Amino acid sequence: MRLATIRQENQESAALVLESGVVPLKRLNEIFNQRWATDLYGLIESNQLDALNHWYRDEFQQKIKEEAFKELIIPFDQVTYAPLYRHPRKIWGIGLNYVEHAADLHEVSPNTEPASFMKPDTAIIGSGDTIQVPMQSERTTAESELGIIIGKTCKDVSEEDALDVVAGYTTIIDMTAEDILQKNPRYLTRAKSFDTFFSFGPQLVTQDEVDDVLELKVATIINGSVHRENTVSNMTFQPQFLISFHSKVMTLLPGDIISTGTPGAVVIRQGDIVSCRIDGFEQLDNPVEDLKEAGK
Repeated sequence: MRLATIRQENQESAALVLESGVVPLKRLNEIFNQRWATDLYGLIESNQLDALNHWYRDEFQQKIKEEAFKELIIPFDQVTYAPLYRHPRKIWGIGLNYVEHAADLHEVSPNTEPASFMKPDTAIIGSGDTIQVPMQSERTTAESELGIIIGKTCKDVSEEDALDVVAGYTTIIDMTAEDILQKNPRYLTRAKSFDTFFSFGPQLVTQDEVDDVLELKVATIINGSVHRENTVSNMTFQPQFLISFHSKVMTLLPGDIISTGTPGAVVIRQGDIVSCRIDGFEQLDNPVEDLKEAGK
């Protein structure tokens, strides 16, 4: 199952993603007398995601083929995506998780424990929203990453059980004011936390849609060209380990996000389009505005 958050009449609401378009959950509730949460965060937090997936596969997929129900579908060319949700309790980022990316920065990839950091929800934007290079930075980079969305409250989960707490996966573009970071590694939080520095979505892909997360290829795209790509299996710390490790630091909650690291960061400038492409996922695209240029 695939889900998105869409904008309609200045409101953001959850929708099922089908082959030809999307269906808002609010309309599903009205037509089929259901009671699904109509915002994606609420759907995850209330533990309705698995039940919705079963209903979607066992009942809805057949019903939507009937002519009377096809009018529920909003075609993709009429859809405006929003971030999947705006206020997760936690966003964990993982630095230098591919050896090749660490080499780009002339740093050694951590090999004993993940180099993790946290980001604020005020950094969140969605597909098509504008990334803003801040006035304080002359060198900001964008990094495509696989996002893990936690679906269950968990503490001290084992690696063997880690994927059992996953609601699904998504595409992420994470930004860094690299010149600020290079002044001093203790400036990491500030360098990562400017507004618009975390693009999130456009779709949540549930685990049953992903044959093997380790085989997914993640690519950072700039203006339509591949800057760098790599496979999840080449991460120093793979998804199961990241979930287990961070659950031993603090309780993970439904809707928490782990952004797993990038195969390569690219410098972004005024007018660029940066994208995250992951095999089998809807591509995430964001235009870039440099606030220093906009002020001229």
